[in-house]
Amino acid sequence: MADPDVTSLERRVVGKVSRRLLPYLFLLYVVAYLDRVNVGVAHLQITRDRPIADSDWGLGVGLFFSGYFLFEVPSNLILARVGARVWIARIMVVWGLVSISMIFIRGAWDFFMLRFLLGVAEAGFFPGILFYLTRWFRKEDRARAIALFMTAGTVTGVIGNPLSGSLLGLDGVAGLKGWQWLFLLEGLPAIVLGVSVLFLLTERPETAAWLSPPERDWLVGELKRAQEKAEGGPAPSLLETLSQPRVLLLGGIYFLVASGGHAFEFWLPDIVKSIIGQDAFRVTLVSAIPYLIATVVMIVAAHHSDRTGERKWHVAIAAFAAAAGFGAAGFLGNPILILGALSIGWSGVKALQAPFWAIPPTFLSGTRSAAGMALINSVGNLGGQVGPWAMGAFLAGSRGYAAGLRFSATLLLAAGVTTLGLRVLRNR
Repeated sequence: MADPDVTSLERRVVGKVSRRLLPYLFLLYVVAYLDRVNVGVAHLQITRDRPIADSDWGLGVGLFFSGYFLFEVPSNLILARVGARVWIARIMVVWGLVSISMIFIRGAWDFFMLRFLLGVAEAGFFPGILFYLTRWFRKEDRARAIALFMTAGTVTGVIGNPLSGSLLGLDGVAGLKGWQWLFLLEGLPAIVLGVSVLFLLTERPETAAWLSPPERDWLVGELKRAQEKAEGGPAPSLLETLSQPRVLLLGGIYFLVASGGHAFEFWLPDIVKSIIGQDAFRVTLVSAIPYLIATVVMIVAAHHSDRTGERKWHVAIAAFAAAAGFGAAGFLGNPILILGALSIGWSGVKALQAPFWAIPPTFLSGTRSAAGMALINSVGNLGGQVGPWAMGAFLAGSRGYAAGLRFSATLLLAAGVTTLGLRVLRNR
C-alpha cells in the first residue's frame, strides 16, 4: 500500500514543477512554431509580389529542415554541456533575427537561403527542451508533460493562423507588404523571450529555489534512480548510442511522420483556399479548425498513454488514424467532409507525438539521451524537406492537393507498420 505522505509529496512536487515550467516552455514553443510555419500563411500573398513558383516554394519551405538536420546533434550536445538556459536563449535570439530577415526576400534564392539559415538557428531547440524535461519529470509523468508542451504547436495553429492572416491586412502600411509585417512582428517575440530565458529558466532541480529542501531531495532521488535503471550497465559510447537499432528505427519512423505531416501542414492554408475561396483571413480561420481538434486529441492520447504505461501501440494507432484521414480527404468532394477528414489526419499526427517522445528516455540517459533524441529528431525532420517539396511537385504537375494528401497517407501508414516493428525489435 502506498505511503500517504509519499503520495502527497509526489503530487505536490509534480504539480509544482508542471505549473512552474510547462506554461513558460509552452510559450517559447508557440513562438518557435509560429516562426517555423508562418510561411504557409505568407504564401497566400507573397507570390503576388515575388516570383517564386510552387515547386520552388515547396523546396524552400523544406530547406529549413536541412539546416536543422545538419546542426541539431552538435547543438544538443552543446546544450548538454553548457546548460539549457544559456543555449536556448542563444537559439531563440538568433532565430528571431533570421525570421525578421525574411522581409528582405526578393526571389527564390533569397527564400532558400533564409529558410536554411532559420533551420540552422533553431537546430536543437525542440530536442533540447525534451532533454530538459527528462531532468524534471519521471517517465510515468513524461508523456503528459511532453504533450502539454507540444500542444503549443496545435494551439499556434488555432491562434497563429488567424493572427498571421490579420497581419496580411497591414499591406501597404509604412511602405511594407502585409507578408513583411507578418515576418517582422512575429520574429520580434523570439528575441525578447530569448533574453528572458537567461533570467527565468531554472537549470536543474538541485538549483530550484522554488522547491523546498524535502521536495528537491525527493525529485533528485527519483530522477537519479530512474537514470541508473535506464543505464542498466556499462554506458555505451556516443557513437554506439547513435548507431543503436532502436535509435535508427525511431529516426526512420519520425521521418515518415514528418514527411506526411509537413506535406499537409505547410500547405494547409492553400488547401483550404482551394476548398472555400480566396479571402485570406477566412482561409486562416478555417485552417485553425484541424489544429483545435488536434489539441484536444493530443492531450487525451498522452494522458491515456501515461495512465496505461503503453507507448508503441499509441503511436501506431494514431499513425493509422492519420493515414485514414488524409487518405479519405484525397478522395472526397464535399468541403465539410474534406475538412473533417483533414482534422482526423492532423489529430493522428499530433496524437502520436507525446507517446513517441516518451520512448527514447526509457533506454537512453544523460548526454546519450540528448544526442539520441537530437539524432531521431534531425533524421525525422529531413521528412520536413521531403513532404513540402513533394506537395509542391504534385501541384506543379497539376495533380492537385488530393495526390499530395494520398502521398501523406501512404507515409503515415508506413510509419504505423514500422512502429509495430519496433515492438518486435524490443522483444528480441
